[in-house]
Amino acid sequence: MQELRKVAILGRPNVGKSSLFNRLARQRDAITSHVSGTTRDIKKRIVTISENRDFEVLDTGGIDYTSELFSKVAEFALKAAKEADVIIYMVDGKSIPQEEDRALFYKLQELNKPLALIVNKIDNEKEEERYWEFLEFGADRTFPLSVSHNRYFNDFYAWLEEYIPAKEEPKTKLKKDEEDSEISLEDFLELDSLEAKIEEKKLKVAIIGRVNTGKSSILNALLGKERSVVSDIAGTTIDPIDETITHAEHEITFVDTAGIRRRGKILGIEKHALGRTEAMLEEADIALLILDASKKIFELDERIAGITEKFRLGTIIVLNKWDARGDKSYEDAVQEVRDELKFLHFAPVLTVSALTGQRVHRLLDEVVDIYQRYSQRISTSKLNEALQRAMRRHHVPSHNGAVVKIKFATQYETKPPKIALIVNKPNFLHFSYKRYLANAFREAFDFEGVPLDITARKRGERIDE
Repeated sequence: MQELRKVAILGRPNVGKSSLFNRLARQRDAITSHVSGTTRDIKKRIVTISENRDFEVLDTGGIDYTSELFSKVAEFALKAAKEADVIIYMVDGKSIPQEEDRALFYKLQELNKPLALIVNKIDNEKEEERYWEFLEFGADRTFPLSVSHNRYFNDFYAWLEEYIPAKEEPKTKLKKDEEDSEISLEDFLELDSLEAKIEEKKLKVAIIGRVNTGKSSILNALLGKERSVVSDIAGTTIDPIDETITHAEHEITFVDTAGIRRRGKILGIEKHALGRTEAMLEEADIALLILDASKKIFELDERIAGITEKFRLGTIIVLNKWDARGDKSYEDAVQEVRDELKFLHFAPVLTVSALTGQRVHRLLDEVVDIYQRYSQRISTSKLNEALQRAMRRHHVPSHNGAVVKIKFATQYETKPPKIALIVNKPNFLHFSYKRYLANAFREAFDFEGVPLDITARKRGERIDE
């Protein structure tokens, strides 16, 4: 497979890097703001230009050394430049050339990679005069742009194409005498089945929790490298960032989300981050709910846990900072979780320490196991065997003298598993009996970490509504 070129966008804060990233990605992906330091981690997206040229664009945080947090962000940005094949350095065209920009640009030139200077915010012809002042940097290529107005992009795209190769045409494996023949139905079904199996091996895992519970540290420990900026400052992660690894033949995409505060404390760009987090959770399969083992479980932890229930995600409860738990025993910690988060009774509890690495990599095996349960389909015959056993133990209760009969059960969807009970009087089936059957199915089949949806329907009624 042709390896994608990497294009890194660098610059000091608030010059328009995330806006250019969004323009290239053709969607509002990175959060933009007039507040310096909005982007803190590296965001990555696959971009296509000229229809057949793909590359990976990297949006980096603003390079600034005025604080410990921003210095860490700058370190990540320069590391991205070293890993990239092509570098774009952006400056603010509404100001005069700055010495800091000149020094950073010369530092990037030492990497001996294709490097362009983008003078952004040249919004009209009159402002083009300021662009000429930046030619003193001596860049091989300097481009005036107005990212917000989508102006002057043609020359910039033409330059990029010089370093982004066209896609290779896929090579066919058909023999010469088969090239003109139509594919058989059997071959088509086999290919379709293979594609489905490949797709089943891909999953998305959301890392969620309050601010400062160690979500970014967990991501870094899982990856075995610093991918996310870690700081004691609450709210360090703003944009959800993702990273994909392969484990046990599964392609796992982890998404580190912005830490959630109490609603009254969510300000400015964090409101955008919260909205972005919820949008991402709609696409997730599994949630790692990160709790701080050194503290009690707060009401906000319970509300965040409720998000996993809202989006019907497979869930692992992760007690991080286990090394700082004090004299709290494992049994006491688990009991506190079960008492406070009763609706996540099905979720396993793992104690870890991202700081020391204690038990972190057990999470990978647990994620794969839960995803297999999350996407499993129980045959109708086995499901009904379990149903009959459960009904023999406890008969279906009547409703005001009316006999309620469950005729059979069938699973009609996965991720999460959804089971329909075909009932003569579905409205009369008490919720407590549905809950009893859910527990019976959990006992019969391995559904640890997985929510179950059980609905009652009449025969002939659509069960996917």
